[in-house]
Amino acid sequence: MLLRVRVTLPDRPGTLGQVARTMGVSGADIVQVVVLERLGGRAVDDFTVVWPGAARVERLLAGLAAIFGVRVDGVWRAIGAPTTSGQDAELLAQVAANPVEGVATLVDAVPGLLAADWAVAAVVPVDWASRTGAAGEATVGYASWRAPVPPPLPEVTPLRARAISMPGGHFAVAPFGRAGLVLAVVRECAGTPAAAAFHATEVDRLAQLVRAAAVILGDRLDLVGTPRVAANP
Repeated sequence: MLLRVRVTLPDRPGTLGQVARTMGVSGADIVQVVVLERLGGRAVDDFTVVWPGAARVERLLAGLAAIFGVRVDGVWRAIGAPTTSGQDAELLAQVAANPVEGVATLVDAVPGLLAADWAVAAVVPVDWASRTGAAGEATVGYASWRAPVPPPLPEVTPLRARAISMPGGHFAVAPFGRAGLVLAVVRECAGTPAAAAFHATEVDRLAQLVRAAAVILGDRLDLVGTPRVAANP
């Protein structure tokens, strides 16, 4: 199975090699490394690895913990193949090719791009987060196939993209900029070790996809969450 392993490590020669060797000795086959951040002598890297299903992840965690200065921020199962630079453009091309199903296409694809579990496009009032018990007032316009019913959503306002963590899950939320529509992507935190929270670069990537989709779809976004009228027989 594919695993995503997020590691914070000293940004100095040799440390990345130590991490890679430790993963190999533990049984992980590295298929992709993405640098999320380099700041103040530290780096945050996401490793996508092929992991033997019968092996215990604790062996990998123990090996990484033994490397001076290295911290494991999360280990979780990845859905689909490792991401490539052209996937975002391909997704937007699919949205443009079939705008009637554009939101559904975006919602279904985003979990795979961001190593998440599920996603929903929801319509929320501008003052949703300030209302007592208002979480149930969000209207789900479309949910990906793994989303629970009803999906648990954090209290947000549809004003800016950001990451939110709450018991049971990490969220990345991005607004479409009209009709109170937001896209929420979720990593569930069940099990040990747990998934990492969404990094700022991942939130930015989601926001860029949502903004581009909003330009492509335009007025069609106003119809999300509106019940479809069945055609007369």
